[in-house]
Amino acid sequence: MKKPIIFNLSPNHPIPEALSDQTGLMMGEFEIRHFPDGETFLRLDTNVDQTNVVIFCDLYQPNEKLFPLLSFAENARELGASSVCLITPYLPYMRQDKRFHTGESITSRHFAKHLSLAFDALITVDPHLHRYPALDAVYTLNGMVCTAQPVITEFLKTQTDNLLLIGPDEESEQWVAAIAQASNRPYQILLKERSGDYDVSVTEPELAQYRGYRPVLVDDIISSGRTMLATIEHLESAEMGRPLIIGVHGIFAKDAYTLLRDIADIHTCNSITHATNSLDLTPILANQLMRYLEQMS
Repeated sequence: MKKPIIFNLSPNHPIPEALSDQTGLMMGEFEIRHFPDGETFLRLDTNVDQTNVVIFCDLYQPNEKLFPLLSFAENARELGASSVCLITPYLPYMRQDKRFHTGESITSRHFAKHLSLAFDALITVDPHLHRYPALDAVYTLNGMVCTAQPVITEFLKTQTDNLLLIGPDEESEQWVAAIAQASNRPYQILLKERSGDYDVSVTEPELAQYRGYRPVLVDDIISSGRTMLATIEHLESAEMGRPLIIGVHGIFAKDAYTLLRDIADIHTCNSITHATNSLDLTPILANQLMRYLEQMS
């Protein structure tokens, strides 16, 4: 069998080239463009016959990216690829995991169905699993979940301040607790009540014993930023240092980044490209990819 090949469908993303460098895998060549009517033209210029194909695609804001991605995977199969694996650090369409009101679409299942039909395997980072106990509860492919916890832990170990980790809700407790234990830092978990996309309230944390500490707000997704803003509002009278925000997936919808950057220092993983990216996910993705390819050989 030939050496696996990586195809990069997100040329402006920093991870794919670094992934090729760290794994020693060749980047495949292809052409993709649009016809005048907006339809996609796609051609693979690298021979993929009897090859394990790896496709990197940043699926943040996925709607326009989905069909070219599915067509790419199908084309690779038709050209003889032995297997097709997708790497997408941020996995979208995980929030709508039940029918909250009559007639609503459970888009997480529909999105998973399309990807599961197109790919043999999927590598992603900390997907937003809420009501699903694991990725294979909704995906039928070989789903491999990496976690950013080691990257965040190593970053926290470089900080010299006394830090208090704060999780925004009960969903985050297991995740934040693991980071706190690994980095030898105390933590607190708040209770969150969401009335709408931009209407969020949180319980006031017990902070008297942590005066002089620097609060670290840790979450997997920073979207509207309202949870962070509500938490920081509670911290204003607590005689603590300037807040530090750490997120795996920094979406920063609308004015979230503008509001947060004025009151906190922000660090995010490079799953979604953003000015706050300072935590590199490439090593953990490279390790998972090599483990997968070893199993396939």
